Amino acid sequence: MELGLFAQPVHRPEKPWLQALNEDREAVILADQLGFSEAWIGEHFTTKVEQIPSPLMFMATLLRDAPSIRFATGVINLPYHNPVVVAAEVAQFDQLSGGRLILGIGPGGLMSDAELFGNKEMPERYRIALEGLDLMTRLWQEEAPLTHQGEFYDFSLEKRVWLSHGVGSMAKPFQQPHPPIALAMVGPGGLTAQTIAERSFIPISANFVPIENVVAQWRDYSQARQNIGKPADRDIWRVCRNILVTDSDSQAEDILSDPDGAFSYYYRYIRGVRQIEEFRDQQAEPIERLNQLLEVPQALTDCVIAGSATTVLDRLIAMTDTLGRFGTLVMVAHDWDDAALWQSSMRKLATDIMPELSRHADQLPALD
Repeated sequence: MELGLFAQPVHRPEKPWLQALNEDREAVILADQLGFSEAWIGEHFTTKVEQIPSPLMFMATLLRDAPSIRFATGVINLPYHNPVVVAAEVAQFDQLSGGRLILGIGPGGLMSDAELFGNKEMPERYRIALEGLDLMTRLWQEEAPLTHQGEFYDFSLEKRVWLSHGVGSMAKPFQQPHPPIALAMVGPGGLTAQTIAERSFIPISANFVPIENVVAQWRDYSQARQNIGKPADRDIWRVCRNILVTDSDSQAEDILSDPDGAFSYYYRYIRGVRQIEEFRDQQAEPIERLNQLLEVPQALTDCVIAGSATTVLDRLIAMTDTLGRFGTLVMVAHDWDDAALWQSSMRKLATDIMPELSRHADQLPALD
């Protein structure tokens, strides 16, 4: 089992943007030094909390400072982009990184972004994302003359082409035919799991859903793979969780019980923005009341693994026994309100916990 880092990122909105960006860079550099296998970077346009509007640009600043880790977009929200431009920029980053890119794509989940980019509903954004990806893979694998007429995109590259002199040829990624493609599973499974299975994408289980949803996601993905006569390889499955390794269990309990602590703030934000229209009239309520309205205490119980190294290891082993084997545990990065605390947590997870957890996981079946 490998260890990854996911930076949505999440910062307090009052934190200066440059400071937040530098902390995110430091987290990825530390992850690289500790042997994390991959770093996932989110994309959002209209929030100070998750303010990385260009994960590729951000990751490009780290290519020399984090020379071993793989970089993953988490995700590029394709309905908000011209897919031709994304195809070219992804190819360039993959070349610059020497093939260290995982391409996470999605329909866009932040509702304020969706409003800014035309307020299309999720099913339509989902179809736009998949058509855009199909267009991108054609550009990576084929040469002109090319035409595309779809539900959302029309393009042609036929007349102004001089291939012997390179004119009309799109940039191609280092990895052939293209970088691995990933799609996140947020709900219990269903259509998203089916799409991931049928298209041989990397499945990623989100960190802000309870473990029973994660079980359902893998069940639906595995069944969809069986339906097309292909095995479900557990080693490509990424499972994201909120993890904090502290010096003692009591220290973790103090952080969890703080109504405005890192985890309470995180789930208040996540749950609030996911139902922002219905929740508009309650936004000015005191934080304790907001936490209750948004069922933050239940989210902490369902989704956060925090405590001493012994406690965290025991809980991760129990989670692995419930889920079955999976390839990569992805730790969610939080705001460094206490930089020493979060850096120590990363070190303890990487050096004290992962070797034992990996040995345990290796004893479980790799294929369904």
